[in-house]
Amino acid sequence: MELIKPGTNLNFVGRMKMASFASVVVIIISIVSLLFHGGPNLGIDFAGGTQVQIKFEKKTEVKDIRDSLATIDLGKSIIQQFGYEDNSEFLIKTEKSSSEIKGLSSSIEEALTAQFGKDAFEVRRVEVVGPKVGKDLRQKGMLAMVYAIIGILIYITWRFEFRYAIGAIIALVHDVLITVGIFSLLDKEFSLPIIAALLTIIGYSLNDTIVVFDRIRENLRKVRRQELAGVVNSSINQVLSRTILTSGTTLLVVGALFFLGGAVIHDFAFALLVGVVVGTYSSIFIASPTILAWETVWPSKKKRK
Repeated sequence: MELIKPGTNLNFVGRMKMASFASVVVIIISIVSLLFHGGPNLGIDFAGGTQVQIKFEKKTEVKDIRDSLATIDLGKSIIQQFGYEDNSEFLIKTEKSSSEIKGLSSSIEEALTAQFGKDAFEVRRVEVVGPKVGKDLRQKGMLAMVYAIIGILIYITWRFEFRYAIGAIIALVHDVLITVGIFSLLDKEFSLPIIAALLTIIGYSLNDTIVVFDRIRENLRKVRRQELAGVVNSSINQVLSRTILTSGTTLLVVGALFFLGGAVIHDFAFALLVGVVVGTYSSIFIASPTILAWETVWPSKKKRK
């Protein structure tokens, strides 16, 4: 199926500088947001603590819940709405674990019962993560991404050339930074499912990038006299239909998860939505133009001859 007519030659390379400038601006905004917030908004998976999910029979305000829990010393706690249909389901998060407050969920349940009545709510789940476990999960999550990027660098250097590997890594770091930055800007929780989403984004973006790289290498063998910029541009145009179809169908599935999957996987699906869009963009405007920039600074042997 061809969405783009054969022979189409959109000038992607000509917009390389403008796209790079836009990416740099977004990355700077992301880094500033992370610095301003003191890093990502870590969930209990990484920060440790206790999380209680409560479902009320009727619409309830956060203020009323906080007032009812005033008699319990929860330390630094957060009460936030869970779900997007009504104001009836909430998450209560506290840095204290059940070992610090014995029967924490029972204490919360008793305080809410005194305020709202026995049958007015339901405790749906209680999650407890110790601070040491949270730190260990945080370190392993970061190492998983680092190992993935190192493995990708080695594989693409072996499969193509080192300059291709550098382009792919820059694109992947670009995708991860922007996705994490958007989560920071929106103050969304950063948890283990988000690490899984980031690793998925890395794989998806890499797949799209390798398709473009493979076409560039193939065209370089066929057309030896054409300038590298022309080869890169024509290669991107040749795989553009495939890129649009792949990204479009992926977005349909992820969009269904985002809108219909429920609040539990809402942030995970949101990360994938951002990642698919940014990953498709980076394979065209970041990874491929990096090859041109590399050739300008360190020309290949053929060009020097």
